[in-house]
Amino acid sequence: WGPRTRKWRPGLAAVPRGWREPELERGLAAERRRGVEARARDPPPAHRAHPRHPRPAVQPSARRMDSANGGLGSGDNAPTTEALFVALGAGVTALSHPLLYVKLLIQVGHEPMPPTLGTNVLGRKVLYLPSFFTYAKYIVQVDGKIGLFRGLSPRLMSNALSTVTRGSMKKVFPPDEIEQVSNKDDMKTSLKKVVKETSYEMMMQCVSRMLAHPLHVISMRCMVQFVGREAKYSGVLSSIGKIFKEEGLLGFFVGLIPHLLGDVVFLWGCNLLAHFINAYLVDDSFSQALAIRSYTKFVMGIAVSMLTYPFLLVGDLMAVNNCGLQAGLPPYSPVFKSWIHCWKYLSMQGQLFRGSSLLFRRVSSGSCFALE
Repeated sequence: WGPRTRKWRPGLAAVPRGWREPELERGLAAERRRGVEARARDPPPAHRAHPRHPRPAVQPSARRMDSANGGLGSGDNAPTTEALFVALGAGVTALSHPLLYVKLLIQVGHEPMPPTLGTNVLGRKVLYLPSFFTYAKYIVQVDGKIGLFRGLSPRLMSNALSTVTRGSMKKVFPPDEIEQVSNKDDMKTSLKKVVKETSYEMMMQCVSRMLAHPLHVISMRCMVQFVGREAKYSGVLSSIGKIFKEEGLLGFFVGLIPHLLGDVVFLWGCNLLAHFINAYLVDDSFSQALAIRSYTKFVMGIAVSMLTYPFLLVGDLMAVNNCGLQAGLPPYSPVFKSWIHCWKYLSMQGQLFRGSSLLFRRVSSGSCFALE
């Protein structure tokens, strides 16, 4: 505190009496330099904190915890997540089962109600078969509301097994990070990305399909018992014993080949079409390019699924053909030697897309009904 100093200068413990203002400024500057040099020589530890406010212990980050447990999502939460996916899949399967049930009965050619006369858009008179809602009401009249869920148990088990299989394969063979493909990428580079992604999806789909197909066969046969009012396949375990006794091990895999071919054609067709559209038809300069690319694969999936529907139809028919049930025997269906024989027969009858529509079902030229 000097004679001409007007305020306290922090940083000096004491100022000698008689110092003038320039001398005080030089002293402060020298002390600042000494403090900087001292901190540079001996930096304070990072964990040092105020004695009254100690710093809490550093917790390990989520990324480090996941890496210690084997990767993101592979720790204790992985079984919970997988169980959640299985539960959600079971709920969706149960809600959609009546739709699949009616669709299968239409696929095997079971038409218990006669067609009705109606008009199309052009005003011409055509014959329409009962829609999904009319068919479902008929099943409720015969078997009650619980009858709409015939064959649900093996189907739930099949879907759960497929979900668990795909999850296990992702852990054993983790997928590489897929980058967004744009038209700025090199043609060979972007195509390699799509081929790699599709090959990975195809591997998982084929393995899960093969493991879950025996339960799919049991579910199909339980549902088509509605046609002849049979009770041959009543439970999963008893159905496994009957199929193994009558048809052997191959009986669990009837109709597998057309299903696999349909899955492969669907995956490659959907992914390649979406790739070429996103890379060559959607320009990056367009403001909504990202939004369009996000919906391209979904739209292509709907289009390709319509083209691959005959594989699904043939696979389902082969699963119930010549198994001792009325729906798989004449007059509903001839005994097919192979799935190719079934495909040719349906093609000759113009029935390759039978059951693809559940609302507006026109009578095809190959169908015959007794009308009053």
